[in-house]
Formats: sequence, structure tokens, C-alpha cells
Amino acid sequence: MLGLHAAWRLGSQFLCSSVSKRGLLQQAQRLEAGSRGGCLATFHGSISTSSTCQKLPIVFHHAYSAPKLPDGHRFPMGVFQRIRDILIEEGVIQPSQVHRPGALPNREQLLMVHEASYVDAFCRNALSDAEIKRIGFGEMCLQPVLVERTLAEIAGTLLTAKLALQQGLACNTAGGTHHAFPNFGSGFCILNDLAVTSRVLLQQGVVSKILIVDLDVHQGDGTAVCLQDMPEAFTLSMHGATNFPARKQNSDLDVPLPDGMEDAEYLRTLGKVLPDVLASVKPDLVLYDAGVDPHKNDALGRLSLSSEGLFRRDMQVTDTCLAAGVPVAGVVGGGYSPDLNEVAQRHCLLHRAATEAWSDHRLGS
Repeated sequence: MLGLHAAWRLGSQFLCSSVSKRGLLQQAQRLEAGSRGGCLATFHGSISTSSTCQKLPIVFHHAYSAPKLPDGHRFPMGVFQRIRDILIEEGVIQPSQVHRPGALPNREQLLMVHEASYVDAFCRNALSDAEIKRIGFGEMCLQPVLVERTLAEIAGTLLTAKLALQQGLACNTAGGTHHAFPNFGSGFCILNDLAVTSRVLLQQGVVSKILIVDLDVHQGDGTAVCLQDMPEAFTLSMHGATNFPARKQNSDLDVPLPDGMEDAEYLRTLGKVLPDVLASVKPDLVLYDAGVDPHKNDALGRLSLSSEGLFRRDMQVTDTCLAAGVPVAGVVGGGYSPDLNEVAQRHCLLHRAATEAWSDHRLGS
């Protein structure tokens, strides 16, 4: 796989050396046309696990899609269940690969990132009308089911990170709430799973340096603010320059992209940025927000990536990090379409790419 790095940097050329990778790319092209515990091992660039843990760990919780939003709501709440179902129905994963987070994060962990008054108001279903409007979920913000879902998403990302540290690579089927700030929510994000996971792992001494690679089309503004006083956490956001949020924050490294950018230039840009950041930061873990809203058909996007381009992007991130000996925890980030199955298939490209990377780097063998 190391030989693929040069091809990815070229962007317009992607050399597939295996039948399985060709098959995955063909699936991406068809999509474009149509529109609990783990092995107690620690990843250090290569890994040996027991015979019961030879598959990519996938994290899912039934609460991810439990809230029922009104018909026509822009946020695709049902997509997370659909991601899990597609992965199993199409044979990408087996049910035995799915890990369910156990305990939800406690108040002390949430307060590592968020202000007590905001956390308490949300958990008591007592947010103000202005706070509710800024989040975007309407009256659902006053329902306990959304509290459980929000906490389960953080638990899922934290479990994904721990599994990645143990086994080298793991993927959540939700996560990426990067617009949540310490004292308010925004853009369908209430509490910041990436920031809480970073703070918890650093506080526990599990890692000493974390790199957040945020490739959602919208800047990871909340994450940047939540972690701005932590030199142990480096935030990289590569996003649409003119897209939401209108008021950008300062990540450790921001890479604004022009409207309409297509696959080749996008992959070239990523290929110039990511290896240098990895070499400079030397992280113990990468939290990867693989938002699919850079897709050309995304309702909130403005970039012009194809499904094949998204797959290549996810392969590029996972392969570059794993080749450098850095474990990767993937979350799905944003993606918007009136067709739930269409956006779920785009999100599944992360898990397909991670499955390929798992095999290429002989994780679990």
C-alpha cells in the first residue's frame, strides 16, 4: 500500500493493485450512478490479536437513530441505523464485529469540555428557545430520548477511539459533532464527541497527543474552540471556505477550499497537508471526521467530490496514518440528502475503505 501514496498525491490517478479494492471502487461508481469488548492489544504500527478479533471493529448504539424528527427535517436522524444495516446486509461486516458502548459519559467527563450550566440545562430538557433554535432540532431538544442519543454518541466515539488504540483501526456509525461549543450547541451538534473523547483520553493518560482530522465540508469550529487551550490536541480542518459557519474559528490548521473543488485537486491538497501534519504533530491517535457532505450531490455541500473521490479520500487518510504507525478512529460526520439510503451509502464508504485498510495493513492477523 505504501506505493499508493504517490498516486493519491497525484489525485487524478489511483492505482488499484487488488481485486478487492477494484470491487470497492466499482461499488462507489455504482453508487455515483444511482445517485462488546475487544482484544487487549495495543497498536504500534503492527498488531497481533487473538483469533476472535480478526475483523475491523464497528461501533453502534440503538439510541443513535432513536429520536423521531418531523418529516422533511434536514437532519437525517435515521441514517445511523441504516448505515449499520447496509454494512451487514451487503456483507461489508458481520454482526460479531459490532461493539456497543456500555456506560454513558458521566457529568465529570462532559465538564472537561462543556460548561456546567449548559450541560445541566440540556440534560434536564431545560434549554432556552434561543439555544434550541441554534441547535436545530426544535422541540426534540426537550425530549429525554435526545439526551440519551447525544450521550450514546459520545460513548460510541470514546469506545471507537479505545478500540483503535487497541487494534489499530475502528469506526463508529455516528459521531462528529464538531459544531458544539463549550456553552452552546449549533448546527445539529449539542455536545462535542471529538473534544470530550480527546479530553478524556488525555486525562486518563491513554495518549499524550491527539490529532483531529476533520474533512467534513463545514469547518470544525466548535472543536477548535473546545480544544484551543490544549497543546496536546491538534485540530486540522479542511472545509469549504464559503460554507457554514459564516464566522470561522481558528483551528490549529485550517485549509479552506473553493466552491466546486473536484476529486483530483481535493486529493492533491489532502496529500500535501496530511503527511506533514502527521510528521510534525506525531500523534498517538487520529480522530478522523469523515463527513460526506463534500459530495457533489450533498444538499449542504458546495464541493464536487464523487462517491469514488470520497472512497479514495478515506483510503488516503487511513493508509497514510497506519503507514506512519498511528491508529485511526473514524466517525461519520455530516451528510445531507432527502434520500436516506443514498446518504447512508456514502457514509458506508468510510467503513468499506477502513475494511480495505485493515486487510492491507494486516491488522488482526
